[in-house]
Amino acid sequence: MEVALGLLVLVAVVCAGSAAGRKLNVSVPLLLVLAGVAGSFLPFVPHIELNPELVLVGLLPPLLYAAALRTSLFDIGSNRRAIGLLSVGYVIFGTVTVGLVVWWLFPEIPLAAAIALGAVVAPPDAVAATAIARKVGMPRRIVTILEGESLVNDATALVCLRAAIAAIAGSVSAAGIAGGFLLAAGGGLLVGLAAAYVLTQLRKRIRNVAINTSTSLMAPFVAYLPAEAMHASGVLAVVVTGLGDGDQGALHAQRRSTAKPAQQLEHRAVPAGEFRLPADRATGPDNH
Repeated sequence: MEVALGLLVLVAVVCAGSAAGRKLNVSVPLLLVLAGVAGSFLPFVPHIELNPELVLVGLLPPLLYAAALRTSLFDIGSNRRAIGLLSVGYVIFGTVTVGLVVWWLFPEIPLAAAIALGAVVAPPDAVAATAIARKVGMPRRIVTILEGESLVNDATALVCLRAAIAAIAGSVSAAGIAGGFLLAAGGGLLVGLAAAYVLTQLRKRIRNVAINTSTSLMAPFVAYLPAEAMHASGVLAVVVTGLGDGDQGALHAQRRSTAKPAQQLEHRAVPAGEFRLPADRATGPDNH
């Protein structure tokens, strides 16, 4: 009963926050985050242990897939140089810079641990960047670059994080870092292309709307899980799958329209996590 009541309250708050954000012309994700932070200080808000796997597997793939579906593959190709420099060069620069600053301010923290922290905070959020850029009316090219960069920067950050963790354990080398990056990028790309091809072939043979909608809900996980199993970038695999599914052309427009409810469900339901996550972080055991 308590779980059902908690879910009901969560959905109600998210709906109210979304409506208020649109009415006040304020970014809905930002408003939900602020609501989550405020809710974390209320004494009657229960403490919930959030498994990190729930975020990485349950929330991240649908968010990235929904964002990739709305992104033009042609526009990304036209701005590939800028996107590549930001998604790889900037993330590495931000990771190293944050790590060095943290190491300088707190000498007791090992450099590898500081670099790991830098890898966590370096990549901008895909959904927030897109929402804010469109809200302020930035030029289309700038929005496209921000969208493309924010979709693939997590792959670079994860490679940096894995390298830093390996350095903490004392087993890291330049060849290992280069190999990890190639595995993450190349493996994620191949898995994403394979998933997009398989899903496209399935949808050609599916005539039932309910099954087609279910296939759309499964799509991000079909790409993410195999990539992670082979230690490649599940994030990049989901993005490639979403770009492939969203760029099938007018021939499959009707089939894509049957999957539209599922895509809207992914895009609308997942922001509930944006409200809940700050509360979970703030209402830890030390705060009770």
